[in-house]
Amino acid sequence: MSLAFVDFIALAIFFSSWVGYTQFARIKAKNTACLSRCLHQHRILWMRQILDNDVRVSHASLLSNLERHVSFFASTTLLVIAGVLTLFTQVDNVNEVLSSIPIATERNHVAIQIKLSLLGMIFIMAFFQFTWSMRQYGFLNIMIGAAPVELHTKSARLLDYAKQMGVVQDQAGHAYNYGLRSYYFSLAALSWFFHPLLFIISSLAVVYVLFTREFKSRALQAIKQGIQDLDPENSYE
Repeated sequence: MSLAFVDFIALAIFFSSWVGYTQFARIKAKNTACLSRCLHQHRILWMRQILDNDVRVSHASLLSNLERHVSFFASTTLLVIAGVLTLFTQVDNVNEVLSSIPIATERNHVAIQIKLSLLGMIFIMAFFQFTWSMRQYGFLNIMIGAAPVELHTKSARLLDYAKQMGVVQDQAGHAYNYGLRSYYFSLAALSWFFHPLLFIISSLAVVYVLFTREFKSRALQAIKQGIQDLDPENSYE
């Protein structure tokens, strides 16, 4: 048998951790302050400012900077995918390297190919997320270009338009976040090459790191306080 029983348990815990945390974060964000929830409010406030500006060079520069980050990870992910595919032709060398590591369990070619396949699928999914994020930033640029200039507008129609621009930017941010999350879990998957128990520990450690950064970080507290300073009536508790 290519994989031991503990490998299947570790793989199940890995997917459960990834999918479970994604669903947990999505549900908890509806009633708890977190990075995605608070940044969504900041994005809406940002898009409202656009309606007050005739010259939008600074906004274009900020969006370009965000797109550049996403583009970097998208191109890097392609290189990583190419590297993983190359390793399929070097299974003997990979097996030899693993054999020299004391904690590594006994490996065979099929098991290594399964683990490489997992890494490949993770980075392919990350690539789709990053490119979708880039496209949505492009959609947002079009919406900004179409936005009229109306200083201190009280128009419900224009305020809703600003909100919809914020929603598009929020979805682009979510896609970028999902792509980054794939990188986090790819590090956990990498530990599977050494030992399935290390794979389990790494999967749970990634969940802990993601939770503390998205729900308990000092950056979150500063962002949350920023909302209260800018828009007290709509701030999150």
